[in-house]
Amino acid sequence: MTEVVPDTKDWTWVLARPCPECGLEAAALATGEVAPRLRTSVAAWSHVLARPDVRVRPAVQVWSPLEYACHVRDVYRLYDERLRLMLEQDDPLYADWDQDETAVRDAYGTQHPAAVTGQLQQAGEALAARFDGVRGEQWERRGRRSDGARFTVASFGRYLLHDVEHHLHDVGAA
Repeated sequence: MTEVVPDTKDWTWVLARPCPECGLEAAALATGEVAPRLRTSVAAWSHVLARPDVRVRPAVQVWSPLEYACHVRDVYRLYDERLRLMLEQDDPLYADWDQDETAVRDAYGTQHPAAVTGQLQQAGEALAARFDGVRGEQWERRGRRSDGARFTVASFGRYLLHDVEHHLHDVGAA
């Protein structure tokens, strides 16, 4: 796998203003949109994974659609765990996750698209179902990353949606 330049940008700014790259205005999203939009993104990723160019990188240091899909699958899994922590614990501190190290370790570019499709669907549906269960004041429960970023369940859902929908934009599917 060719090395990708790590993205060290703090993307939490998308919670305050629209993303100029993908156009999503995360702050304007209602909490009731999180689970349905996650399910829509799962379906879109399934179409991406069926493309004949799924393994082709558009540039040497840019992930292929398959690599982005593997990343999104892992984001669904990670966010499901973090959401569970937010709902069960008071102000949990999330374990660190190095997305670039994971991509290399798990050889994203060599994974089988059909297997990734099933894994992505399962992980995305599990996360959407957990968001379906969030009620009332639970949207205000808090969690935090080790870099100091703090989220409520509501802002966490909006941040997540930007991530997965932005990556659809990255692969030309949005």
